[in-house]
Amino acid sequence: MTVTTEQENSASGTDTYATETTFSQLGVSQPLVDALTLQGITVAFPIQAMTIHDALAGRDVCGKAKTGSGKTLGFGLPMLMRVAEQLVDCGTYTQTPPARPRGLVLLPTRELAVQVFEVLEPLGRAMGLTVAAVYGGADVERQIKQMRKGCDVIIATPGRLIDLGDRGEVNVEDLDVLVLDEADRMADMGFMPQVEWVLRRIAERPHQTLLFSATLDGAVDRLVKRYLTDPVFHEVVSDTQTVSQMVHHFLNVHQMDRIKVVAAICKSYDKIIIFARTKRGADRLVEQLEKEGVDAAAIHGDLRQSQREKALADFGADKLHVLVATDVAARGLHIDGVDVVIHFDPPEDHKAYLHRSGRTARAGSTGIVVSLLLWNQIVEASIIMKRIELKLPIVEVFSNNPHLKDLANWAPPQSDSVL
Repeated sequence: MTVTTEQENSASGTDTYATETTFSQLGVSQPLVDALTLQGITVAFPIQAMTIHDALAGRDVCGKAKTGSGKTLGFGLPMLMRVAEQLVDCGTYTQTPPARPRGLVLLPTRELAVQVFEVLEPLGRAMGLTVAAVYGGADVERQIKQMRKGCDVIIATPGRLIDLGDRGEVNVEDLDVLVLDEADRMADMGFMPQVEWVLRRIAERPHQTLLFSATLDGAVDRLVKRYLTDPVFHEVVSDTQTVSQMVHHFLNVHQMDRIKVVAAICKSYDKIIIFARTKRGADRLVEQLEKEGVDAAAIHGDLRQSQREKALADFGADKLHVLVATDVAARGLHIDGVDVVIHFDPPEDHKAYLHRSGRTARAGSTGIVVSLLLWNQIVEASIIMKRIELKLPIVEVFSNNPHLKDLANWAPPQSDSVL
């Protein structure tokens, strides 16, 4: 099923949601509506309007939408409401170790776990629920203490959840709602066995599963067919829409001038994410940019969790100008107001291009995406453009090119292409 800003529900006919649908109209409880209103959030994004109604009805839901489309509230609001209702039905509910959460969100990276926690924790508090986040790279003893206090909803990366389960600190057998967020990324990162570890333990218990993913093929499709019950599917067709909200530039640069080109762009914009292919390459790029007078920090898997969190916090609070990231570290990141995404090293394929580029032009805003290409990378870039239906010139530039200061308004003609 394909949906843009309206819903076409193959299971129950056709329902249309206006683009100005409020959360109250979707059936969200008043405490949550009030908490959202205090944050200035009153109107649902398309994926939220599509999925919340079915999720509140208790259906298993598969939502297909890219990162940044608003999935967190799409699964978080129904989950919190169902968990709160189940706890009321249970009467007096006192938790003793191990922690027996009623809601669980599984996602691929620690950064995404932190971001989802920051969205859902205050909403959970508004419903009288305790929300906790557990993920690798953080102090496990501190997380164990938190589990022993009890929690209603856990937001977790699969590896750390299983570690806590093996230690006897968490038991998932009482789950009422399981959310799989960024399911395709968990498949890419080899987390499917850990995900199935959870699913097998709750297979016999009536529960609801909400699965959100940018793609629903391969391992994700097998997961849906095996573990979800009569799921309803919703899709936001966002590739073309997101691409059209970005200004794309494919720039042929010279090896000796590439860093200076990056620095020239960075000095002209406020908030930039740069993608490097390797951890070592990311660290080296940070050092090179600092020599050019650009304040930058890296995030990748070899850094301590505290370093990664500080870099992300500083970047999100506009204390840091440039973030250099590897693909794995940046998966699922939700950072508002990113002006430019730079592909310093080419992405693996067109899907990776869209995923990286999606760090800008989020939630209806616009953004700039720049691909820096050496001569031996031009053909590879042309294939990516064809796959995402872009037809743009690949233009040779040097670091003194004045257009680097105003990429949003630069439209080089096709005749300037080096191809």
